[in-house]
Amino acid sequence: MKFSLEWLHDFLETDASVAQVAAALNAIGHEVEGIEDPAETLAGFRVAEVLEAAPHPDADKLQVLSVSTGEGEPMQIVCGAPNARAGMKGVLGLPGAIVPANGMRLRKSAIRGIESNGMMCSVRELELGDEHGGIIELPEDAPVGADFAAYHGASPVLDVAITPNRPDCMGVMGIARDLAAAGIGTFRLPALAPVTGEGACPVEVRIEDADGCPAWYGRVIRGVANGASPEWMQRRLLSAGQRPISAIVDATNYLMFAYGRPAHAYDLAKLAGPLVARRARDGEKVLALNEKTYTLDPTMTVIADDAGVHDIAGIMGGEHSGVTAETRDIVLEIAYFDPEHIGVTGRKLGLASDARTRFERGVDPAFLDEGLALLTALIVETCGGTASEVVRAGSPPDTARTVAFDPGLTRRLGGVEIAADEQRRILGALDFAAGDDWQVACPARRHDIEGPADLVEEVVRIHGLDKIESMPLPRAEGVARPTATPLQQLERKVRRSAAARGLNEAVTWSFLPMAEAGHFADGHDLWVLENPISEDMKAMRPSLLPGLLAAARRNADRGAAGSRLFEIGRRYFRGPDGASDEKPTLGLVLAGEKRARGWAGGKAQGFDAYDAKAEALALLEAAGAPVGNLMVMGEAGPQFHPGQSATLRLGPKNVLARFGTLHPNTLKAFDIDGPVVAAELFLDAIPARKSAAGFARPAYAPPALQAVMRDFAFLVPAELAAGDLVRAVRGADKAAIVDARVFDVFTGQGVEPGHKSVAVEVVLQPGEKSFTDAEIKAISDKVVAAAGKLGAELRA
Repeated sequence: MKFSLEWLHDFLETDASVAQVAAALNAIGHEVEGIEDPAETLAGFRVAEVLEAAPHPDADKLQVLSVSTGEGEPMQIVCGAPNARAGMKGVLGLPGAIVPANGMRLRKSAIRGIESNGMMCSVRELELGDEHGGIIELPEDAPVGADFAAYHGASPVLDVAITPNRPDCMGVMGIARDLAAAGIGTFRLPALAPVTGEGACPVEVRIEDADGCPAWYGRVIRGVANGASPEWMQRRLLSAGQRPISAIVDATNYLMFAYGRPAHAYDLAKLAGPLVARRARDGEKVLALNEKTYTLDPTMTVIADDAGVHDIAGIMGGEHSGVTAETRDIVLEIAYFDPEHIGVTGRKLGLASDARTRFERGVDPAFLDEGLALLTALIVETCGGTASEVVRAGSPPDTARTVAFDPGLTRRLGGVEIAADEQRRILGALDFAAGDDWQVACPARRHDIEGPADLVEEVVRIHGLDKIESMPLPRAEGVARPTATPLQQLERKVRRSAAARGLNEAVTWSFLPMAEAGHFADGHDLWVLENPISEDMKAMRPSLLPGLLAAARRNADRGAAGSRLFEIGRRYFRGPDGASDEKPTLGLVLAGEKRARGWAGGKAQGFDAYDAKAEALALLEAAGAPVGNLMVMGEAGPQFHPGQSATLRLGPKNVLARFGTLHPNTLKAFDIDGPVVAAELFLDAIPARKSAAGFARPAYAPPALQAVMRDFAFLVPAELAAGDLVRAVRGADKAAIVDARVFDVFTGQGVEPGHKSVAVEVVLQPGEKSFTDAEIKAISDKVVAAAGKLGAELRA
């Protein structure tokens, strides 16, 4: 939020400089993100008087001016403004000054052959407004030669980041109250003469959606003259980054930025019938003030009359009933809208506004009458008119609460000793009322105060967070014990292993669009957020692959030839009983080129399912899974290609990982070109170590005798997985057989249809003595017998 030091002085009597104010704001928890000093921006611009104005000899639309700055000889300026004339006073930019609007540095130059020693400036060129019909005309009493920034009253502007839990500081008044409590001046409220209503309000106000709009106050002001707002108001709005529009609109914006209270004004002549706060009808449309048309649904609260919708409640008014220069009678609206309803509506429509920001965080529900009185006084003072009596519909919620507080809690929780009287003073300065028994009545605008700990925070931050002494945490003597949990240690191992294998770690959102999350739901109920940060990030991810696929797609869109991505995170589900569940997972995606084209390999080579399998097995081994006992089975999921995917299981039911080539439908759903392979490791399914014994690696002791290798060729059914055959062979004699692997698969001539020939290399390791021929034959017989149980016949 931006505001000028001049504006702050309306609510705070202080002699503090802008640097001191900024330091105090940072100290009490309001981070100052920047300070802009218009005096620096307007350096080199002076109040000047036009002494003479003559036509340019070579240009019909230019004039040659003789301009005085009160010092030395008059300066010659070439000017194209139609309102430039002798006797007027304006703003002169001297050589060396930088024009704020375009960053141009002024210098002496010749324009159509006539020397010009600067530039007479317009409002837009100095970024003081949008007017560009001519140069600035200053009053007759403007002091010639004066620095324009000082004459204009330019004031430093502070840009303060307001945390979401402090909506009471979304107005200058709230900032001033906090600063006064911290000792930076005295808090005060500007005096405005109250306006007495004359006659009943001619417009009926009604609430049909009490959930979305619990309270709505209004009144009519007749006979207004909606011209330009006063200069002091325009300066304040400009410091907040708001463009002055008209006196009435500026008054509503001023109320919002000064007091944190959004309001709206309707043109009475454009309304038909009573104004009603109701739910929108399905398909209703409204043309908003940003000139965009929005389609509404029944979850949204609107303000409407007999003709239709005039306001997206609490977010933005409609173009049709907005006030203009011709408006003579207006209806003022100050309402309290439910924050949750505002948030849902704003996200659905993708519509952000300053009003939504304040209503969504929660405005002061007790500031309706006072806010309407202030707004009425501002408009009547600047635009004239006669106000009616106030009409009220509904009542605001009572959010005020009383908290039992113990001053000693500040020492125990905050770590700083503050006298009880000082704590009472701080709370009082923040508008909390602390009784003799320390029952603290909290103001209704402080929605963030829920208990004594919140009051401790208020006392400590005003006292000064920098006054809290640093205290070391207690530490046990001796060598520090490891603090990582077994799961954290597991994640570290697989993270290091994945990085060592050339994969790049990605960190993606845990939230997904409903369609993408549903594609990977696998029959589980999605964990859908009730209050998401956006409609496109509504479902918690049931898989890590959607986020990785989106990242791979972005890489491809930016010209990356290939992506090797992995992520370690959580998957989220709704259990059968409705309870939430989350599971640690590692996901990886391999997309694009595995190997670039080259003279040795020819065309570029892509990834296939075996690449995903290799990565899955390597990472499972790094995680400590018994890779040698894993079974390769199907049912990787509908997201994978059915003929190019599988699962790795420890037993028929315990799935440790799934891998393979993604299905074309999956690639289409995520708008990514294939082929793309992926794998997911379910870290929670990996069996934990039975004990701490064996945590360290045993000493390496190579065998004393040389290993013996024997090859077997088996004729097996075509549907038999080679991995099952290898597992059976390896288990034929666990004492002698140390390894087995497939080195050839053959189908064709000499092999019966429906069968394949699988050649397996078996490694035998003797122990204390070499194998005899009889022992090797006995082991070979065991291998053949084990393979025979799977329907394999020895071929050679």
